[in-house]
Amino acid sequence: MTTIIDVAALAGVSTATVSRVLSKPERVARHTRERVLAVVQTLNYSPNIAARSLRTLRAAKILLTVPDISNPFFASVIRGAEEAARDAGYAVVVGDTRHDPEVEDQYAEMLSRREVDGLIFLGHRLPASLKPLVSCDGTAAPIVNGCEYSPDIGVPSVHIDNAAASSDAVEHLIALGHRNIGIITGPTISPISRDRLAGAMVAAERHGLVDQLCLCIGDYSAASAFTQVTNLIARRDHGAVTAIFCFSDEMALGAICAIAEAGLECPRDISVIGFDDLPLARFFQPALTTIAQPKGMIGRRAVELLVDILHNIDSPTRHVTLRHEIIIRASTAVPAQGARGSIPRLRV
Repeated sequence: MTTIIDVAALAGVSTATVSRVLSKPERVARHTRERVLAVVQTLNYSPNIAARSLRTLRAAKILLTVPDISNPFFASVIRGAEEAARDAGYAVVVGDTRHDPEVEDQYAEMLSRREVDGLIFLGHRLPASLKPLVSCDGTAAPIVNGCEYSPDIGVPSVHIDNAAASSDAVEHLIALGHRNIGIITGPTISPISRDRLAGAMVAAERHGLVDQLCLCIGDYSAASAFTQVTNLIARRDHGAVTAIFCFSDEMALGAICAIAEAGLECPRDISVIGFDDLPLARFFQPALTTIAQPKGMIGRRAVELLVDILHNIDSPTRHVTLRHEIIIRASTAVPAQGARGSIPRLRV
């Protein structure tokens, strides 16, 4: 096995210079750096990360926690995070918190014990055990939030503008001619749900349609939307919604299944739009119109923010807002002729 001593001998430099080239190349003269890197490539040398960790008191690991690892949305975020972490010389440890504050704290203890160098959490709640650290160090604490932005948390974050994205979704339905729109939200405790609902309300207010919205609370799962949409359809004697906006693609799938179960068709009878653009969205029947989030980029940028903090790089950007996009497919269409009526607005 090639060692750092072998590299140093062939390059004609000290082992300290080799180490510096690999860890802080900007501190080494260009010609020396190029000579060392050429030898590294020739010998196919790979640094011993474990040994380097002991010397620098770094774990060379990043902890990434997700509220529900079974949700396919998070798989793409995790992949983007792992790619960026690998590029920066870190491994990623993934923890499934299952929306449980106690489990969140158990994972957070890994940071306190220095088993990991930093934490990226994709939920809406900062683990209670880390609040003193954030209170003391602010955005210099090695903690980053992904997906669910809340300024009250006080840590760097990567997210999209959920309110604007939700507004775009409702505007799309209104532009098609829909006036009676059902909205299946996520849990109201979630900042994402609140932001998306706020955006939907802004679009409805813009067109004077607030009283014709029908709001139902889901939990981002297909099962919750199936139940809510089944109930909506059963209330057709009070007037029928012609379109449904779900706050996740999983819920949109549940909505489409409920529509079919009732003997109706999407989008002929009821249009459906989702949120996230999961990889399977275009394979739904019908293919799903949805709001696309840059899922992999959320993970990648979260790691980049965290690595900047770990390396004491003063970054002017601590909150990154990425672009969303509406993807129009076959699940939304103009309402059928004669589709009228309204359902009394449900208050969340």
